[in-house]
Amino acid sequence: MTPFLSVKGLQASYGHAQALFDISFDVGPGEVVTLLGRNGMGRSTTVKCLFGMLPVASGSVSVAGARVDHLPSHRIARQGLALVPEGRQVFPNLTVEENLVATARDDKKGSGKHWDLGRVYGFFPRLQERRSNLGAQLSGGEQQMLAIGRALMTNPRLLVLDEATEGLAPVIRQEIWRALAELKKEGLSQIVIDKNVKALLGLADRHFVIEKGRVVWQGSSDELRGQPEIVHQYLGV
Repeated sequence: MTPFLSVKGLQASYGHAQALFDISFDVGPGEVVTLLGRNGMGRSTTVKCLFGMLPVASGSVSVAGARVDHLPSHRIARQGLALVPEGRQVFPNLTVEENLVATARDDKKGSGKHWDLGRVYGFFPRLQERRSNLGAQLSGGEQQMLAIGRALMTNPRLLVLDEATEGLAPVIRQEIWRALAELKKEGLSQIVIDKNVKALLGLADRHFVIEKGRVVWQGSSDELRGQPEIVHQYLGV
């Protein structure tokens, strides 16, 4: 099966400090993969490169077989990629509904059923209850639901979540994991970054462990369950 997203030999730097060294991975249609690792190891930097927010020094990023690493962020998004950023970054002075429609995109090539306001509200009923509230008035969990809903309103083919449940209450985390599992059932490809390995093992198909800007291990959920030393060595505190 041809991957929807293919990353090959990715290298990137912050000034003179190289941050990524030959990062390679791919995501197939309908597949969920994770980027695992401790903070500062290169996961978020990889995401920045995927979306054109950090220049790619060498290597390639391809979507549906076409190179996108030379494109600006808005054109990469039009290829079907949507980001739920770390820290959520909702528009604080816009209402929930304004946040959702601000970047909405009617893309008939998106995965599964079409996403619009009604469907997002059905997926996250709390957002409909709070639709007239400003982004700044929401709890952290509500903001994360809003960030996911805003990304879904672009009708993406690949959803990327950077720190999917960081800082959220346990009950909200469960709601987010439920939502991501439902999106997987509908065939939406996902890249998920999070520290909850147990939840990720139940959601994802494959995992890529990043250490100091390099992929040091990759494998399926079954393979990662069978190698607890990998979790201890690269993910333990």
